[in-house]
Amino acid sequence: MLLALILAMGATVALQKAFVPKFGLDLAGGTTVTLTPVTLDGKAPPPESLDRAVNIIRARVNGTGISDAEVAKANDNIVIQIPGVGQSEALKLVSTTAELRMRQVLAVAPAKMQPQQMPTEAPTPDPGNSPSTMPGTARTPNGAPSGGPGAAATTTPAGRALSSALLAAPTPSPATRTGHRSGAKSGAANGARAGAGSDSGSEGGSADGEGAGTSPSPAPSPQPGDDPLAGQDISGIEPALLTAFREIDCTAKDRGQGAQDDPGKQIVACSDDGAARYILDKAAVQGTEISGATAGTDPTTGEWIVQVNFKSKGATLFADITRRITSLPAPRNQLANVLDGVVIVAPTIEEAIPGGSARISGSFTQTSATELADQLKYGALPLKFKQGSVESVSSTLGQDQLRGGLISGALGLLVVVFYLLLYYRGLGLIGMASLACATLVTYLTVAVLSENAGFRLSLPHIIGLVVSIGITADSFIVYFERVRDEIKEGHRTLRSAVEVAWRRARRTILVADAVMFIAAVVLYFLAVGGVAGFAFAMGLTTLIDIVVVFLFTKPLMTLAARLRFFAKGHRLSGLDEARMGHTSPAEQTLQEA
Repeated sequence: MLLALILAMGATVALQKAFVPKFGLDLAGGTTVTLTPVTLDGKAPPPESLDRAVNIIRARVNGTGISDAEVAKANDNIVIQIPGVGQSEALKLVSTTAELRMRQVLAVAPAKMQPQQMPTEAPTPDPGNSPSTMPGTARTPNGAPSGGPGAAATTTPAGRALSSALLAAPTPSPATRTGHRSGAKSGAANGARAGAGSDSGSEGGSADGEGAGTSPSPAPSPQPGDDPLAGQDISGIEPALLTAFREIDCTAKDRGQGAQDDPGKQIVACSDDGAARYILDKAAVQGTEISGATAGTDPTTGEWIVQVNFKSKGATLFADITRRITSLPAPRNQLANVLDGVVIVAPTIEEAIPGGSARISGSFTQTSATELADQLKYGALPLKFKQGSVESVSSTLGQDQLRGGLISGALGLLVVVFYLLLYYRGLGLIGMASLACATLVTYLTVAVLSENAGFRLSLPHIIGLVVSIGITADSFIVYFERVRDEIKEGHRTLRSAVEVAWRRARRTILVADAVMFIAAVVLYFLAVGGVAGFAFAMGLTTLIDIVVVFLFTKPLMTLAARLRFFAKGHRLSGLDEARMGHTSPAEQTLQEA
């Protein structure tokens, strides 16, 4: 059974190529920043606000391309661990405030121009299948019908799969790429749904063969290298942005999350799910002008909606931008909401929205509506933070600590091995084999946890592993001494002594390991930082000790009892007559006591 466990973990390590465990900051080098929230009343911050702050900071840190960074809550604080980054860079990264910005969409296209994403024949609009008659249909992309034969309509995914309520009208071109159906039935302050009669697609384009590859018959699928801006109005867009739009890869892991965009400049951005890319105008409304956002249900339809309220200045700015873009062709009648460098939603504006209130509706669930409301409400970090502590470890110091930890572990192991051989002789070989088995199982466990559970080996972990060498050896010693005691009684063979001794010794081993494990668990949950890491290592090695003693040491002792070297009491076996002399009744009573 133990062999199967070792082979399974070894195969996992080999397949994942996780031969070297991942190291914590104290060994790999980097910076740890602890942020402490500041509230007006001095009380603990709301859990939802703290969770939202963690998500924003995590997206920002991961969006920079830094690998293996960790952002987590520690009680009411937020702890950010950034490997390989100095103190100044880390502080700059986490101290920048994320802010929501509303920008007009100037151009939009799918993240990748692939043949399978392009319909080979323009779809025919079916009034019966429009979202107004099928409110439950969740079609994020929108293909617009062409006005002439051979015009291929492409699809554009939404910044978030939120709405099937609107169908944006395409610009009149055979190669039109329409704005996505992104969920904006916007209401004025009285909550009325705007543009109720515009839920069907508009026809656009002509059969003049302007699009690449068009012909009087249905057009073939465009090649992947087709220009994503073909057929779109590019007037007023900076030339550098056109190049950036064509080259950006929104399917990459790092697609701009955490980027701090300049509100006074046009930008290129990806949707938060990586499905679409956008060229966006200068910021028309900033997140600081939003007074609140709530998720709820429409009393008429029962669908989930998000109600957004603006401050006085924000209401004026929002009314101005919606008034200006409502009559423009798609996608320029869309208003993208950009948070931390990515588009979270880009609703189509059906009419001017005065009054300081707007409603976003579409294919929401309770979870997605609440998430969007939180993103709109907390465009900036929902809490103010102060720096609790900043700790930096250079990579050189980390390597020195790792080297010191490994050397101390090796020295501790050698001392234990020397003691076992000196005192137990032949039995010491069984102890050495058991220690080697425990070391192998511990290494494989750490490697598997590091690759699959985010475990990082730190200096406190190494200290715990070094201390556990003695604890593991102690279990073998308890068993060996119990065997020798049974032999000293003078009326048992080695085979029977091994079995009787095991029944008595395992009770002691289990009690000792149970006490150690309980102490490790309590210490782990009550402590933080390095002490918790030490407790985790202690608890892990305690469990491994039980597995090795029961599945390796005991079976190995049973096999050794059959060997003449041990059974006949060779002078190097550790069970020779000189050591196993007759025990007086007084000595026996003392031993049993």
